[in-house]
Amino acid sequence: MTCHKRYKIQKKVREHNRKLRKEAKKRGHKKPKKDPGIPNAAPFKEQVLREAEQRKQRLEELKQKQKLARQKNLEKKRKLQAKKDATETKKHPEEKQSTMKLKAQSNRLLDKNSNKSFCRELKKVMEVSDIVLQVLDARDPLGSRCSQVEQIITQSGGNKKLLLVLNKIDLVPRENLEKWLHYLKNEFPTVAFKSSMQLKDRSVQEKKLRKKSAHVDLSRGSMCFGNECLLKLLREYCKTQDKTIQVGVVGFPNVGKSSLINSLKEVRACNVGPVRGITKCMQTVHIDKQIKMIDSPSIIAAPSNSVLALALRSTTDIEESGKLLDAVNAVLKHCSKQQIMLYYNIPDFRNSLEFLTLLAQKRGMLKKGGVPDTESAAKLLLHDWTGAKVSYHSSLPASRSLSPHLTDEVVMEMRQGFNLQELAKDNMNTINALKYPNLASSITFQSSGLTNGTIEETELTEETSDLENMETSEEAEGLSEDDQDSDEEKEAVEQETDIQTSSKTNPQKLCVENESLEKQLAGEQPRTSSFNLDETANQDDAYDFNTDYV
Repeated sequence: MTCHKRYKIQKKVREHNRKLRKEAKKRGHKKPKKDPGIPNAAPFKEQVLREAEQRKQRLEELKQKQKLARQKNLEKKRKLQAKKDATETKKHPEEKQSTMKLKAQSNRLLDKNSNKSFCRELKKVMEVSDIVLQVLDARDPLGSRCSQVEQIITQSGGNKKLLLVLNKIDLVPRENLEKWLHYLKNEFPTVAFKSSMQLKDRSVQEKKLRKKSAHVDLSRGSMCFGNECLLKLLREYCKTQDKTIQVGVVGFPNVGKSSLINSLKEVRACNVGPVRGITKCMQTVHIDKQIKMIDSPSIIAAPSNSVLALALRSTTDIEESGKLLDAVNAVLKHCSKQQIMLYYNIPDFRNSLEFLTLLAQKRGMLKKGGVPDTESAAKLLLHDWTGAKVSYHSSLPASRSLSPHLTDEVVMEMRQGFNLQELAKDNMNTINALKYPNLASSITFQSSGLTNGTIEETELTEETSDLENMETSEEAEGLSEDDQDSDEEKEAVEQETDIQTSSKTNPQKLCVENESLEKQLAGEQPRTSSFNLDETANQDDAYDFNTDYV
């Protein structure tokens, strides 16, 4: 608040109080009538005063009795509660451990950031969906494919369909994209797609539409390609089923699952960002009356995968410096050294640590004293490769045979209900509408093959948190020392009752004693202070209500 405004308010308050005082003067101030008491000339004055004093004493005695009765009731309740606590602490150790385990399990179930909750939500999405869209990164389609997800959908037995969506096609040379589309369509129906990157929230869009001079952004980054082809494919399948279909979107982190749903809805309905694992639970988005899209958490990469697959496809960012260096080393090994040097404009380097040092110096990532921040440089490199920044492409496998987990019957069953010829024409229209990087400017990348994912919760071995470990250790120690604790608690309860009955004189003393009692119950030693509150109270003429107050 500005001083001008504050002074103005104070002035108004003063004027208002002045008006009230004037009005009170006009009405006349009525003083409360004073009790005249018993006149001296009245007969039996001393007897009347004595009776009044006796009545006052009787009232005070009654109040004191009521107070003591209340304190006794409280003491009884506390003793009963102490007995109950003592019996509970003498439980069987196995029963107590079972209750501890149940508590830990419930805490893990509530944790939305755990890998088990991700698996649970992913399985729900696959069970509910009629069509499952597996989103792949066009730069590394094999590395972003999960054979475990495909096996679950193909072996589900219901009328579930699996479609492949090749996202980020604008970051791959056209020749490489056409080869991958031709390779993937032999296994599953594949849609070429490019998500919109600059969608706003619905509230922001409505505000822009209200303005007359609303500027429509038609840049290449904000435009979406392939959405009409995908919606046409889904709507045609709806007509064959005569019902509203639920479409689940699955895939590894940063392949563009939430961006795909936002592009189809043309509004930022799902949270998106460069950070891995933003989507933590399933989210339903209505595209129209016939189609419901279900966003899902990322597939968790199995620890048995290669270092490269874990670096690019793991759900959590690699924070440790040792793992960061291994991840960068794996990425650099699977690329052409000259192309990396040209892209980052860096001189020749001998190893990954030297590369990170040069990159940190080039980007100005320096610590105190001008030391290059290699950890930040490693994070930047991985962020570029998992995000939609670096243009790289992977070559097709040597053999064009079906994947080991697929058969001809499964492929034929997945193609039923879709017009593949129309799909091929729409994909060609999408390809012709985009601009692509040159084959020379794109980095050649050697894919590590299919990435294994963990779908079942039992396959995950999550470590318990430090807080849970501390709780379990404390409770285990408490089990071995139950008898000692119960005796100490009884003594503490007795001490508390003594304090309450004898705390009528000095409230400061009561506070100190209560504080020491709480610390004894918690197992701590009371703090020894350098001065005594009672002494200071006596020195400062402490006011005793029982003796001084009448």
